[in-house]
Amino acid sequence: MAITGPTFSFEAELFEADAEAAWVFVALPPADADEIRDLVPRRPGFGSVKVIAKIKAVEWKTSIFPSKEAQSYLLPVKRSVRDSAEIDTGDRVWVTISLV
Repeated sequence: MAITGPTFSFEAELFEADAEAAWVFVALPPADADEIRDLVPRRPGFGSVKVIAKIKAVEWKTSIFPSKEAQSYLLPVKRSVRDSAEIDTGDRVWVTISLV
């Protein structure tokens, strides 16, 4: 996968955004989110930023999304990634994201 921008690594806890929706995320550390906001031009719509994410040996293309509530960006971690990495809600994981 082609990485064209900076890379950020951090530890975070997997959490469900809404018990009914079954969406699982990790929140980026505020300092990393601030740096990404400075690097990426403001985008229309949701303000998503394309990234390559990695947890354990599992790597995938996705986007991070700004969250006013978290005052950061959120990285969605889909079921197939959680199953492959053998992780679940409440686990603390080491995450690497690279801007593309």
